[in-house]
Amino acid sequence: MQEPLHQQGSQRRKAREQMQSRDAMSPQDSKAAGAEAMEGHKAQSHNQGRMEPTAPPLPPPSPPPTGPPEYPRPRLIFHTQLAHGSPTGRIHGFTNVKELYAKIADVFSISPSEILFCTLNSYKVDMQKLLGGQIGLEDFIFAHVRGETKEVEVTKTEDALGLTITDNGAGYAFIKRIKEGSTIDRLKTVCVGDHIEAINDQSIVGCRHYEVAKMLKEQPRGIPFTLRLVGPKRAFDMIGMRTKAPKSNEGKIVNGRETLRLRSRGSSSVQEVQNEIEEQATMKVDDLLESYMGIRDLELATTIVEAGKDKKNPDDFAESLDSVLGDFAFPDVFLFDVWGAIGDVKNGKI
Repeated sequence: MQEPLHQQGSQRRKAREQMQSRDAMSPQDSKAAGAEAMEGHKAQSHNQGRMEPTAPPLPPPSPPPTGPPEYPRPRLIFHTQLAHGSPTGRIHGFTNVKELYAKIADVFSISPSEILFCTLNSYKVDMQKLLGGQIGLEDFIFAHVRGETKEVEVTKTEDALGLTITDNGAGYAFIKRIKEGSTIDRLKTVCVGDHIEAINDQSIVGCRHYEVAKMLKEQPRGIPFTLRLVGPKRAFDMIGMRTKAPKSNEGKIVNGRETLRLRSRGSSSVQEVQNEIEEQATMKVDDLLESYMGIRDLELATTIVEAGKDKKNPDDFAESLDSVLGDFAFPDVFLFDVWGAIGDVKNGKI
């Protein structure tokens, strides 16, 4: 049966309205709809091709260490006494001379400034046993503390007083050697081991040995000046004894195969004892320090030898020495003599 005309007209109207609605959709809406469809397709494809991440493979096990196992070096403990008499104390954990003095002072309940210098394996004022930059691992340390203070008037009759100066590495310069027959040798109150505290009432505490030697050298001839000296405190059996430094080179101050090397800069370290060539070179350089600068210092001499040990020419040696001891401003003639002495020892000429 054919639909009535009014129903057919109504259906045709609805169809036209739907077509008009599609035609009225904006280009942007159409584009967005297409993009949504495309993204959905891409996401579906990505999900299908994606693989789950896996953990990286474990590294192969380390091979077992070869050779004997390494053990930490045991703590180094040293025994000490006050040179004029005291119980024995035990010290450890120091890396330079100032820290060493602080440890000794703490054991005996004194101020570190009371300690003038230390000797090894002897309570006497023996410059052969003076503690420098090295301590043998079995050495016994004797600390010499401040004793009598005295003032001496000195008049230079010649350019050199006949003194050799060293210092304790903690601000005290003292007399290490007195030349026989010299101006100072005629003043019997002046002794080896005396700390030079002041020149003409000007304190020199804190000055290095080479600075003190320079001040004494600059004193004019014929004009009196005053030295304030502090002698080390002595035990009863040492009172009245005048100690003279030996004329020969200082002996080696270490025992055993290893020593504790104290450094003014940086930390201490345990090192092998110098071999014969290095020891001879150090003694020769120490002699040159006395000749040119009026000082003796085995630690300084050792540092100079180490600076020149592997150098091929004097220019490299001078540059190396300046990098570690630039404050000393060594004259060129001294550097050449030191370089020559080190070479002579290496070549067996000394």
